[in-house]
Amino acid sequence: MGGEDWRLWIEALQREGVTANSLLTVAFSYIGPDATAAIYRDGTIGRAKEHLEQTAGKLNRHLAPAGGRALVSINKALVTRASAVIPAVPLYISLLYRVMKAKGLHESCIHQMYRLFADHLYSGEPLELDEAGRIRLDDREMQEDVQREVAELWEKVETDNIERLSDIRGFREEFLRHHGFGIQGVDYAEEVEP
Repeated sequence: MGGEDWRLWIEALQREGVTANSLLTVAFSYIGPDATAAIYRDGTIGRAKEHLEQTAGKLNRHLAPAGGRALVSINKALVTRASAVIPAVPLYISLLYRVMKAKGLHESCIHQMYRLFADHLYSGEPLELDEAGRIRLDDREMQEDVQREVAELWEKVETDNIERLSDIRGFREEFLRHHGFGIQGVDYAEEVEP
């Protein structure tokens, strides 16, 4: 989660001579809304994210003489192995998915990565970075209207209305697919010979 592994990988690749002079390396991170800040950004995960961003700065200074660059991409909330187990985050994502899908703004992991490459890294245009030097792929998630609607649903959602007020079904389906379950055409009850 922090930047140490990132730095160690880049150093090892350079030691072995397998990097180009104009190396571009990108780490993924997340900031999120106020609703999840106490558990996510203000806690130990947040410290790791801060370390990641500090590491980007150090890697940039290290890579710059050879034309290289290290960037952090702040991505939108997605169903991942990590996000699924952080308290409050699955509820937030379920509400967010409902709102973003209704507005036609939702992106899956692959759609978001396509936008990173096509609209940012290799668009032929100068990179648009925030004040901290990060790419912001959370721009659609953090739109004021999206966050307002998510906050309104957050105040109303309860166990008996979660199916109606959120996209918990979509969250569940994505989580199962990430772990090899819920895939159409697979008979999970069928006996297999390991």
